[in-house]
Amino acid sequence: MSLLLVIEQVLNGLQFGVMLFLMAAGLTLIFGVMGLINLAHGSLYMIGAFAAAAVAGATGSFLLGLISALAAAAAMGAIVELTVIRRLYKRDHLDQVLATFALILIFSEGTRWVFGSFPLYLDVPNWLSGPVTLPGGIEYPAYRLAIIVVGFAVAAGLFWMIGRTRIGIQIRAGETDREMIAALGIDIDRLYTLVFALGAALAGLAGALVGAIQSVQVGMGEPVLILAFVVIVIGGIGSIKGAFIGAILLGLTDTLGRSFLPVLFGTVMDPSAATAVGSALASMLIYILMAAVLIYRPTGLFGRV
Repeated sequence: MSLLLVIEQVLNGLQFGVMLFLMAAGLTLIFGVMGLINLAHGSLYMIGAFAAAAVAGATGSFLLGLISALAAAAAMGAIVELTVIRRLYKRDHLDQVLATFALILIFSEGTRWVFGSFPLYLDVPNWLSGPVTLPGGIEYPAYRLAIIVVGFAVAAGLFWMIGRTRIGIQIRAGETDREMIAALGIDIDRLYTLVFALGAALAGLAGALVGAIQSVQVGMGEPVLILAFVVIVIGGIGSIKGAFIGAILLGLTDTLGRSFLPVLFGTVMDPSAATAVGSALASMLIYILMAAVLIYRPTGLFGRV
């Protein structure tokens, strides 16, 4: 097990983690401010990926594809909030779950109707193709490194927005006492639409970035949504800081576990059996991590007590 391999897998874990953060940040904002369980968040991730693949394929511009993903996901998020979600704020969580699950079905069939059942492919731009030589002679794919940089930049932007801007103050106040900020003259409906559109845009960005690594297909958002829920449980509901730390922890745990547990078990048992046992245990590690955090701190690492 070489040091170069360990460093490469750590970078892979960071890349996976920042992608999860983009999903979880929007999800935790929506739940923290609105108290809404949004199962359709993964569909917005899928919409971003399809918009990026379609526009990039038609224009040949990867950047236009990214911009289209942000715009399409944000617009769809705002439309959904105005037409469906706004009617669910005063309903119980079961109604929210059922309504947003119905949205998953609508988005899936609508996407299949528009784009067909076959997957689309988003090419990595030429200026991000190939490896980058890092200190120590490590060669790492430029595109994956760019995802890490974008993820950290978005995290920094969100921390600044939440902590230093007027809209951030309103969002934090909305998490604490939405009736009070409405009484102070803040347009709570507009704030909710803005937060939902922001969360949708982040999900769409994540889908577009990942679309160049894997195929873009119907239903691609649901597995990522499950992991995003795990992230916000670990980090604490409503906390951007918690979503970031939780996503990085989960990304590293999952990637390093899948890479090295089969190798470790291979030293004490038959290699074929070691691969099966190691892979099975690796897939459980993220849930073991979640359980350990909840035992130590039931509200998550940065959740309000």
